Amino acid sequence: MGSAIMAKGAAGFFDVDERLADLSTKGDDLERVKALVDFEIFRTPLEAAVPRGDRSKAVGLPSITSSCSKC
Repeated sequence: MGSAIMAKGAAGFFDVDERLADLSTKGDDLERVKALVDFEIFRTPLEAAVPRGDRSKAVGLPSITSSCSKC
């Protein structure tokens, strides 16, 4: 895991995957809870309590084809 530590301490491209793999092999507590609790039973009540707007109108980066005049 020495390659996961960069000079300035910033995470590299593959560091997140390595970290998650390490957690899985050591026995990640969240994975154990996920195996015991069916979180999908909370989806309907949560969606009713916290309505979300129309995601088709989400603001974000424009698509490449609409912002690239040479495309």
